[in-house]
Amino acid sequence: MKLTEKIFEKKTTIEVARDLLGAKLVHDKCGVKYESLIVETEAYLGETDQAAHSFRKRRTKRTEIMFRQAGAIYMYQMHRQVLLNFITMEAGIPEAVLIRAVAPLTALPEMEINRGGKTGFDISNGPGKLTQAMAFSMQDYGKTLFDSNIWLEEGKRPVQIVATERIGLPNKKLAKHFPLRFIVGGNPYVSGKVKNLSENNGFH
Repeated sequence: MKLTEKIFEKKTTIEVARDLLGAKLVHDKCGVKYESLIVETEAYLGETDQAAHSFRKRRTKRTEIMFRQAGAIYMYQMHRQVLLNFITMEAGIPEAVLIRAVAPLTALPEMEINRGGKTGFDISNGPGKLTQAMAFSMQDYGKTLFDSNIWLEEGKRPVQIVATERIGLPNKKLAKHFPLRFIVGGNPYVSGKVKNLSENNGFH
């Protein structure tokens, strides 16, 4: 069943980041239906968050989408990688959640091809890896989760959610240390070193 706008209603961005764990991310492109479970997210808190592109309500051509309503899709490039973000709040409040890692469910052969022959956890255990695997691109910038070929569905419930500081944020002072990265405990697809893997990959 597709998830609706209710996943964002009456929630903070931090709550959304946690609630997205275990949701099924779907991208229907060129006859291939890519499906994966979200296993890692990061929250970005807009105006007061030095690590957010919209810090101090910075409004540029690139960040304009962040000022739209929850469910809008914000894509940006970093080190030649494309990263996937969902806007989380009402229009005018530029906060978002970065999707950092997913566990593939379908179209695994296509994902391996998209990743240049990579296999195993390396297919999608990072924000740039997952977008390449699932065939996301900058052309997806500005779409929404409710009326496009990208959407969320009910997935699985994590046994444990672990909060850590965000990673990959050089020179962001205190913002780097905020515990705004959330992972499914025990899942092998989370980025970085994986410890204490669970038999059910962290899901009920």
